[in-house]
Amino acid sequence: MTTTGKSTRTVTRRRLPVVVASVALLLGAALVWRGAGDDPSLVPQMAPEPVTLSTGARLHVQKYEVTVAEWNTCHDRGGCALRLQVRPGQDARLTPATGLSHADAMEFVRWINDETGALFRLPTASEWREIAQPVLPEKADPTFTNPSLGWASAYLTEGNAPRGLKPQGSFSTSPEGISDLDGSVWEWTRDCYAGTADPGPAGRCPAYFLGGEHVAAMSFLIRDPARGGCAVGTPPAHLGLRLVSDQTVQRP
Repeated sequence: MTTTGKSTRTVTRRRLPVVVASVALLLGAALVWRGAGDDPSLVPQMAPEPVTLSTGARLHVQKYEVTVAEWNTCHDRGGCALRLQVRPGQDARLTPATGLSHADAMEFVRWINDETGALFRLPTASEWREIAQPVLPEKADPTFTNPSLGWASAYLTEGNAPRGLKPQGSFSTSPEGISDLDGSVWEWTRDCYAGTADPGPAGRCPAYFLGGEHVAAMSFLIRDPARGGCAVGTPPAHLGLRLVSDQTVQRP
């Protein structure tokens, strides 16, 4: 048995994850993340009901896209390099954060998880499609029937989505209470698009999929889609993000 103060502290640190894991195991599917970090008030508002995916899994989705105010809190606390501005007449608390690259979005994900102790992430492209399916317009028959060219069919479809940036809650709400999936902000997903089925080594993906009027591929460094990214068809209007979690999340 170790008796020195230094060794005792080492043993205590190693036992803590075991205790946390045991509590999580006991709570099981009812695990509720209320924020284990420095500021649980940063937990965003989540939709009232989770989305039940085709796999049977239940996905908890942020009600609105991340706002300018939420983003700038990340910046002010050293988690996000970019600081955003709103136009005259816009409320930063209600305006979606846009002009964000995939790299920017991942800064925010890492920061909010560190600050709250929650387990947020970006959705996969297939998850995003299922989340948004109830509010997106029905699609015309695809130009290409080969599944690997489905993205090309979408690019060649004339865009019908609104282009103007409006306050949260300006567009449709899904049955689960998720707002603005059919709005002008296209949302980053975690899925890599590398032109092949194998995206390559982690951290080296050149482009990621976005969820919007259709699922598009965009260079991971692009902040303004009008200046680059989509090579064909109408580009997305604004690039932002919405968080999801595989666990129940409640605000304090």
